[in-house]
Amino acid sequence: MSDAGVRAWSSSPEELRSRLHAFIADRSGVAPQRVRVKALQPMAGGASRELWSLDVEIDPPDAVAQRLELVLRRDPPGRSDDSDRTLEFRLLKAAADAGVRVPRVHWCSADAAVLGSPFFLMDRVAGETIPRRLLRDPEYAVARAAMTAQLGEILARVHRIDPDHPDLEDLASASSGVESGRGSVERIAEGIRTLQAEPHPVLDLAERWLLARAPEPKQRVVVHGDYRVGNVIFDATGVRAILDWEISHLGDPVEDLGWLCVRAWRFGNDALPVGGVGTREELIRAYQEAGGEPVDREALRFWEACGNFKLALVFIQQARVFLDGVPSVELASLGRRIAETEDELLNFMEEGT
Repeated sequence: MSDAGVRAWSSSPEELRSRLHAFIADRSGVAPQRVRVKALQPMAGGASRELWSLDVEIDPPDAVAQRLELVLRRDPPGRSDDSDRTLEFRLLKAAADAGVRVPRVHWCSADAAVLGSPFFLMDRVAGETIPRRLLRDPEYAVARAAMTAQLGEILARVHRIDPDHPDLEDLASASSGVESGRGSVERIAEGIRTLQAEPHPVLDLAERWLLARAPEPKQRVVVHGDYRVGNVIFDATGVRAILDWEISHLGDPVEDLGWLCVRAWRFGNDALPVGGVGTREELIRAYQEAGGEPVDREALRFWEACGNFKLALVFIQQARVFLDGVPSVELASLGRRIAETEDELLNFMEEGT
């Protein structure tokens, strides 16, 4: 399908509903008149993917009727990148099999002729995702107290997903072994040099500092890749589900622990480095008690610092998009946050000398 063809219908919710109806009827193996797609509407969030909420009713002639509350997760039509919705779909299935709290997935397709771009459908999990509400609102006091232990226990389960599972062959081939700390630093540094609009001597210094301290990976596990409070659905009791598996890969398990502790995810509550809700020691204890391998504290320190280095690249990417002509105040403001990661990296380097 051409880009023009995609744009012609993707802007119409009614056309999207009609195409979803045909797809679900086909995948369910029932007559179209026995399928109803209702309450289709865009959802907030999903910085890199489109999210749509919908309700589906399926009435097979010889089985119990189904009532599904779903979310459509779709690549923006006409745009492609390195992540793969079909692989993300299979990762969610493998994670569920390993006991990880994730939305149940139903159907997926990589055929752009269906909805204009690759997509999958998963259960809509009730709850909240905005971290500032978690840290601020009184109704989440119990969740705040419980979440560090929950996140540690869930992450131990993530790292027990079988990396050699047949459904994850694409993940293994894309990762080609374990991405080492050195490999991560080199990849991020290359991205910074390619995209930066001005020199960043602090990042040059941080690159050398990180390379001198990069640990050798001791395990080969499935790494979530973006394990942080912003990708958690929570309610008054704590974690309901872990979202956004699009950059999962094979690597060092401590990478996920370090990313969770990056300062940007504390939203001002620096006294509690784990997402503003807990301490590193609480996280490590919960992770290890749930079966995670012993965590080397120096490796954790490296991966937390490397997380800030990676976030600097993210902000540089956002700034580049703005400078290349996309008129977005959000992109411009994110570009200015490069200085925050530089300040944090300077703190790491000063403490580590």
